Amino acid sequence: MLTKSFGLLFYLKKRTGQTKGKLPVYMRITIDGKRAEIAVKSECEPARWNSSSGRASGNKEEIKKLNAYLDILQGKVYEIYRELATRGGTITCKQIKAELSGSVEEKRMVLQLFQQHNDRVRALIGKEFSKNTYIRYETSLLHSRAFIRWKYQCDDLEITQLDFDFIADYEFWLKSQRGCNHNTTMKYLANFKKIVLSCVKRGWLPRDPFVSFKLGKHDVDREVLSEAELFSIMSKKMPTTRLDQVRDIFVFCCYTGLSYADVYKLKRSEVILGVDKNRWITLKRQKTDTASRIPLLDSAAKILDKYKDHAQCAVADQLLPVLSNQKMNSYLKEIGDLCHIDRNITFHLARHTFATTVTLANGVAIESVSKVLGHKNIRTTQHYAKVIDKKVGEDMKALGAVLAKKSRVPKEFNI
Repeated sequence: MLTKSFGLLFYLKKRTGQTKGKLPVYMRITIDGKRAEIAVKSECEPARWNSSSGRASGNKEEIKKLNAYLDILQGKVYEIYRELATRGGTITCKQIKAELSGSVEEKRMVLQLFQQHNDRVRALIGKEFSKNTYIRYETSLLHSRAFIRWKYQCDDLEITQLDFDFIADYEFWLKSQRGCNHNTTMKYLANFKKIVLSCVKRGWLPRDPFVSFKLGKHDVDREVLSEAELFSIMSKKMPTTRLDQVRDIFVFCCYTGLSYADVYKLKRSEVILGVDKNRWITLKRQKTDTASRIPLLDSAAKILDKYKDHAQCAVADQLLPVLSNQKMNSYLKEIGDLCHIDRNITFHLARHTFATTVTLANGVAIESVSKVLGHKNIRTTQHYAKVIDKKVGEDMKALGAVLAKKSRVPKEFNI
């Protein structure tokens, strides 16, 4: 990134209390109004110094040597400036001073550190991270690289150049250039913040550039299946075995609250007998890494019994024959059409349906629902409670309209 202004000046610096004798020569570098002073380790008589040219005047050998030395020094500064400009990014006086004095620290670059982080995540896939988590971080890295090229016209950026303006401009770019909605933008920035905080903790950044930036997400209406819609899917006779299989796994998750990632990796060994002598699922949630124990309702237990001898389950040690997420969602769209459900059905809808239609709407305590869902914070579960309140409000409004039509409320109604 080009600077707005660049200046170089040699001058004599007076010592406190000195009235005669030679004065030390200093070099002042000014970039965009910010200065850095460097002692050049040479001296000159004030009477022989030309302030306009920034050089000593005279033909003596020592004067010629001093001026030649200052010319060489000036040439080095301009060479460093050109080299930094070629690298890209913002050029500072501090950088030039460090390069000139030879005390340049190892440069830590934003995208380089991001790539190192992603390489570690990839190495831990299946142990601490899922493949989807790795893909998410890789996507964030691609966005970060594109943004830096767009704003700074360079391939990478030193971490010391990260500030609030960088974050604010990155948010604007994600929304305007990539077309991301607000919540998706916050997710990408949260991924980027993890790299930034790592630099702060290591002492590479003196201050977190996110400190004044709010990463809050907007509340969204969570789509759920109504009791009638869920019953329609359960009772529908499917025309093919594959659709029947996908329907069963979807319904299983409607009655257990499992996400796609959790049901996909679910093993037979994770079904145990609970304290009530009934079957329970015990697992660690893929997303939150929290332990979860789920008692099986009858509808879910019957589906397990149906697939206990399925070939795919026996070979892969899976509890259910789960297809890829893409295929599951594709088949679910077809199932929605067959059941005349006029909206898009995705696999994650099952988890939302469990939290609302199956549990909260039937009086299950929100604390129990939160525990089964594996939420670390009950506030996450409370979003589903809002869905129930909204449904109650809609039902009461519809009831009010019906009562108004029947005119069962007297016109003269005194309380």
